[in-house]
Amino acid sequence: MTKNARLVFSFFTGILLALPWYQQFSGLLILVAFVPLLFVEDFFYQHKKVFKPSDVFTYATLAFIIWNILTTFWIKNSDIFAAAAVILLNTFFMSLTFLFFHITKRKFGYKAGNFSLIIYWISFEYLFLHAHLTWPWLNLGNSFAGDISFIQWYEYTGVLGGTLWILLINLLLFKTLKFFKQKKKIKAQLLNITFFTLLLVIPILVSKIIFKNYKETGKEIKIALIQPNFDPYNEKYQIPQDDQISTILNLSDSIIDKSINYIIAPETAISDPIWEHDLKSDSSILRIKNFVKEHPKLNYIIGASTYKKLDDNKKIPFTAKYDAKDNCYYNAHNSALQIDTSNYIPIYYKSKLVSGVETMPFLYFLGFLENFILDFGGVTGSLGTQNEREVFFNINLNISIAPVICYESAFGEHVSDYIKKGANFIFILTNDGWWGDTPGYKQHLHYAGLRAIETRRSIARSANTGISAFINQKGETIQTTNWWIKVAIKNSLRANNEITFYVKHGDYIGRLASFLAVFIFLYAFVKQLIQKQIN
Repeated sequence: MTKNARLVFSFFTGILLALPWYQQFSGLLILVAFVPLLFVEDFFYQHKKVFKPSDVFTYATLAFIIWNILTTFWIKNSDIFAAAAVILLNTFFMSLTFLFFHITKRKFGYKAGNFSLIIYWISFEYLFLHAHLTWPWLNLGNSFAGDISFIQWYEYTGVLGGTLWILLINLLLFKTLKFFKQKKKIKAQLLNITFFTLLLVIPILVSKIIFKNYKETGKEIKIALIQPNFDPYNEKYQIPQDDQISTILNLSDSIIDKSINYIIAPETAISDPIWEHDLKSDSSILRIKNFVKEHPKLNYIIGASTYKKLDDNKKIPFTAKYDAKDNCYYNAHNSALQIDTSNYIPIYYKSKLVSGVETMPFLYFLGFLENFILDFGGVTGSLGTQNEREVFFNINLNISIAPVICYESAFGEHVSDYIKKGANFIFILTNDGWWGDTPGYKQHLHYAGLRAIETRRSIARSANTGISAFINQKGETIQTTNWWIKVAIKNSLRANNEITFYVKHGDYIGRLASFLAVFIFLYAFVKQLIQKQIN
């Protein structure tokens, strides 16, 4: 294989990996996306005495940087440096994962090497779902977010099950094509072809059957979504908060009727920070309270920036800030509030924060850089989080909702923790206006459908600007708003009580892969020591 051929093959892998993140293309393309790069890797394996492992890293980097640029370039609309950091770091970790696979293949041969690619890649994705420095946007299983009828079995495996399927199909297709290239006899490949066909068709067929026969359960609840459409760059933090609340309440008034049980307003709809100890006396909260009093059956869910004073007698966290005026430390939060006719206002703190935007990774060591970080929540510095998921209970309907804030909706196991707490619905509060009219906000919407399938919970999604949407328990988007319009919509969703296998067991595929990855590393280390002693 010539150098030009290797470059072309790597380029095609990058393109094929990127296409499923665009609405015009099917996620099925990713089932063949790794094959060209696997041929490049195999060339270096066959000539391992001539080439170094780092050569594989170079071509993998070419493929993965194309994938990252084409799918997440839109981050530059908010911050060009954040976009560069995300693209370069994610490319590096992907390429490193592929390099580990190649090195393992060099040491232990084809079977162990191919097995290690599956283990390492799933471990990499699992790590990025749970590490402090997170970016799960391009997890392979997400590629089917636009093809929900193919992956209804995510309720058993989660997104990592999709990653497993994708890698298995790619490796088997590569093996079949390579064998055909060498032997050029179809009969000799019947077993591989049969296995490949079954592995491809059965999951899709099972999914289609589930999709066709699934019946939504639970009582119907009427919900309204508010999309105020404030430009986050030129309006949201310049327009007075009272004027923004007036817009939100006017939209609420235009959609309200006696049947509506919930109104949802987006992330940081109240952008001027509220001290939590003064929550009930805040003018924005009082105005919403008055609106709810006129509609006593209504629960109002709204995003807000809040400040919480910290107890001086307790250890001050690294996320704390100092208020000289009141001589106290406090945490800033990107919060969700539930307002009803009672005096109690429950608060949930966004707990999956955007690295480098809402939180400084490894703050203990890099806190001195914090002032240079742009914060999407409207406050400066790292935000506070909470350890447990919080659900908002509706005493009149005897149901609970999961208040999921923006980026959190990209994390399957994180969202499933709300369901374990008793949530019957998922309400997503987001502000995707930072990215402009790009694929970013469309990808974010589609990821919500994955959460609906994993949990079998209906989803109501309120965005500052498009796309606000209603999604049913099968992951179907049943109603949406357009981009960049001020609007309110309403619909009915069903409150489910059943617990899926995935909700019960979480990312078990990722945990198993991580265990096996550690085992492979330890085995390789011990084997290396034994060889040194023998020599």
